[in-house]
Amino acid sequence: MSAGPAGDVTRSFDIPDSETGDRTASRPPTSPLRRFLTTEDGVNIEAVYDPGSVVYNASHPLPDDTGKPLGSSPAIVVAHGFTGGVDRPHVRRVVASLTRYGSVVTFSFRGHGRSGGHSTVGDREVLDLAAAVRWARDLGHERVVTVGFSMGGSVVLRHAALPDAGVDAVVSVSAPARWYYRGTAPMRRLHWLVTRPAGRLVGRYGFGIRIHHRDWDPVPPSPVESVPLIAPTPLLIVHGDSDGYFPVDHPRMLAEAADGHAELWLEEGMGHAEHATTGELLDRVGDWVLGTGG
Repeated sequence: MSAGPAGDVTRSFDIPDSETGDRTASRPPTSPLRRFLTTEDGVNIEAVYDPGSVVYNASHPLPDDTGKPLGSSPAIVVAHGFTGGVDRPHVRRVVASLTRYGSVVTFSFRGHGRSGGHSTVGDREVLDLAAAVRWARDLGHERVVTVGFSMGGSVVLRHAALPDAGVDAVVSVSAPARWYYRGTAPMRRLHWLVTRPAGRLVGRYGFGIRIHHRDWDPVPPSPVESVPLIAPTPLLIVHGDSDGYFPVDHPRMLAEAADGHAELWLEEGMGHAEHATTGELLDRVGDWVLGTGG
């Protein structure tokens, strides 16, 4: 399950009966758009573009009806957690909050939703994120920020460490620091789901996820190994002190590996990933995204 370089989107095409929008490359669409993107390794990934809401304030201006170029607003690319997808309610809630701060690209990782392929649980998913980032650029956005949750949090860290990542800031929420962690009951259950034939059947028919049966070969760089390579790109690490999957030593390891480059938010009482992320926290993340634009 090794991942190659980030690569470009080789092609994209409309999903039948999808939303339509302005498809000119010099100006982002002004209405929702749904596409299939093709990754470097040939997997079709379902993606959705939601244009940003009309927002303007003195400290962080966003496009409004006064003629400010739409391309100056950031594109926020959201990478969901394991079992998520573009149409999952908890993912759509995140999108609804973040469109107040920029346009949002969401996508279903391979093996999830209507995307093709099989989940490699954080390995080749880097290619899925690369396709979504490239699409955001093709739509005309000058700034692209990735925001990942849990598995998606590990993917945005690994992707940002690549020399051709092409992102302007990174937010990782509830991400693991290291692979093969089994120190909590939820993670032991997840490892059973991923590594056992019976577990993969439960994943397919219980959660709608197609999981690859092969072990990683080679093992990809871990998030904590990737973090030192992200600088000077701004990095925000968000984690709850009540996370049932990954205890607080994980975000602290990530922040330590950043050697002062990353900002760490340890959120009191917060659980895990999208389900535990409040609207207030998403607003603070949105403000942070705008603040990295200079």
